[in-house]
Amino acid sequence: MMRTAVLLAAIAAVLAVFAAPAGAHPKALRTTVTVAASEFKFVLSKKSAGRGVVVFKVTNVGAVQHDFQISGRRTRMLSHGQSATLRVTFLRKGAYPYKCTVAGHAAAGMKGVFTIK
Repeated sequence: MMRTAVLLAAIAAVLAVFAAPAGAHPKALRTTVTVAASEFKFVLSKKSAGRGVVVFKVTNVGAVQHDFQISGRRTRMLSHGQSATLRVTFLRKGAYPYKCTVAGHAAAGMKGVFTIK
């Protein structure tokens, strides 16, 4: 009896996925972006992504400390060779500015805009 109920629930779940309307996403989109921080710039592996979770893998390849801030979230301060991972969920399309929050670094060029399509 219990096995039958579990089997029926599994079948219903599979049918629900196939019955989803066109354009519906049963699984959230996840994009990984590598970010290299140095004096005084960021190099991102991708400049845009679709809505969903974006995982920023930030590595400081520069000589001085840097961090990475986007959409109200930021990494810890990273010394040369250190890395940090930042997961940000973007629900809306748009342009999201990013920057290094160390005084003077954004003004020197450590900033940009990440686009959600």
